[in-house]
Amino acid sequence: MKKMQISLILITAATAVFFACGGKKSDAGPGGDGGGTKPPVDTPVVTIPTTPYKSLNYLYKISGTKTVAGIHNREPNATPAVWTEKVYSVTGKYPGLWSGDFLFQQDNINDRQTMINEAIDQWNKGALVNIMWHSCNPALAEPCGFDANGVLSKLTNDQWTELTTDGSAMNNKWKALVDEVCFYLQQLKDKNVEVLWRPMHEMNQGSFWWAGRPGPTGTRKLYQMLHDYMVKTKGLTNLIWVWDVQDFGSLNDDVNAYNPGADYYDVAALDVYDGSGYTQAKYNTMVTVAAGKPIAIGECQKLPTAAQLTAQPKWTFFMGWSELEFSNNSDADIKNLHTAPNVITLDKMPGWK
Repeated sequence: MKKMQISLILITAATAVFFACGGKKSDAGPGGDGGGTKPPVDTPVVTIPTTPYKSLNYLYKISGTKTVAGIHNREPNATPAVWTEKVYSVTGKYPGLWSGDFLFQQDNINDRQTMINEAIDQWNKGALVNIMWHSCNPALAEPCGFDANGVLSKLTNDQWTELTTDGSAMNNKWKALVDEVCFYLQQLKDKNVEVLWRPMHEMNQGSFWWAGRPGPTGTRKLYQMLHDYMVKTKGLTNLIWVWDVQDFGSLNDDVNAYNPGADYYDVAALDVYDGSGYTQAKYNTMVTVAAGKPIAIGECQKLPTAAQLTAQPKWTFFMGWSELEFSNNSDADIKNLHTAPNVITLDKMPGWK
């Protein structure tokens, strides 16, 4: 993540005007016809964030006013726009954000190139490109399943220590897995495609092998190592890092225990699944921890309403989770949201040319 450059525009104007009548200073008080001395008028400080990324700058621009509609396209990678097309069939609008996943099964690994080709196409159409990675456990094998022998497996404390020790056997095996996806992300860099990169998502979700380890030597350490390896070693400067947690009751503590630090992410995202919905408390927590960075709804099954987004205007995008969007929301509700004036679909995106 490249550090943000800040442009400050400060315009200060002070005017003192005296009115005279017949060569004498008017005795009229404030508000009188004579006017009197007027106080200086200061315009407020306007802070305009600028970053190297067109799409990140756009998120800063819309924060507080509008929200980009998005959807994830889960497996199979052979059809990497199937849920994007489903949104269009229901609403007559394409989402402004497209999402894909490198995944973990052999067939989906084989079709990673198809997914990447779709990412390039979506970027050229003007969409935000979001990519995540349900990765296999480096202590086991790839390919793997979404089970206790794969994505949902565990590491012992000793294995975790080895994994997060640079140059160890397991650390090198992990880097080999990372290298596989870097090959595809480099293609996107070569095509000038910016990626909202959301690895190790739901860091406070203990079901995943990478997650559920709070503190400086836990999950956030591996995230920091991943960031430094991909950016500094592999040179993937087209990645916009999305740090992501889930909306558990422990959220207030989790955003600190799993926070990799401001230099390690560009966007703070919350996955909303717990059933209580889009509470003001969750929103306030994310606004506070982001400290001026964009915030987003990283995943959801129940979509927010346009009214909720108006009340919580700093959500810069939401991403419905594939089939769950359609099983948890009526077609009418989905259409109403995507046609709301404060929601941005592909036809309203600025384009990246």
